Amino acid sequence: MRYPLFLTITLLVLGGMLYGQDPAPAAPKENVAFKWAFAVAGGKSLSLITKDTSLKSGDDIKMFVQLEKECFVYVVHASSKGEIDLLFPYSVQQFSSDYQIEKNYYVPVGRKWLQLDDTKGKETFYVLASIERLLELEAMLGDYQTAIAEKKVDLGTKIVAEIRDARRRYKTFATIAEKPITIGGNIRALEQAEAARRPDIAEHATRITANNFFSKTYTIDHQ
Repeated sequence: MRYPLFLTITLLVLGGMLYGQDPAPAAPKENVAFKWAFAVAGGKSLSLITKDTSLKSGDDIKMFVQLEKECFVYVVHASSKGEIDLLFPYSVQQFSSDYQIEKNYYVPVGRKWLQLDDTKGKETFYVLASIERLLELEAMLGDYQTAIAEKKVDLGTKIVAEIRDARRRYKTFATIAEKPITIGGNIRALEQAEAARRPDIAEHATRITANNFFSKTYTIDHQ
């Protein structure tokens, strides 16, 4: 027996209700998306840093960020002495100036690399990405940059606590994917000619997508 189209649809809906079937949940929206790479150089080659690791004084490192969607990426370094550096963006003012989708951003800028100095200890790199700006963190970083030396240790501790608190606030937003396509207390730019001949770190980036928030921490045992 053939049913009219409207009757068939009604029967299907009622059938689902009778058997207690709930509609399938919608997949989380990937509104945070960017490419990321963190590498240490070995001569003219490089090795990606993807987890906690050990490095030595004199090692050269570099990072790469490329936005795929409108989101806000932060890379913050905490040295073994508690010193704080905002590595990316280069300043918070960059968010309203040079901050574009599909543009390559390097830390440090261009073909230069950073070199680990002789200050040894645990170095921590925090990578955060959010669909909205982390204004409290930005304010703390601004206060740190203008603070006198005696206040920086306390401010640095508060910045790390704010980063951890942000991760707790957004913990329900799980990372969706991290697919292929961290260093020194006082780091300085390496401008030797050999650095310019090294592979482009952008060619080895990982694509990261997430729902509203992403965070990852790299702890480096600087020996």
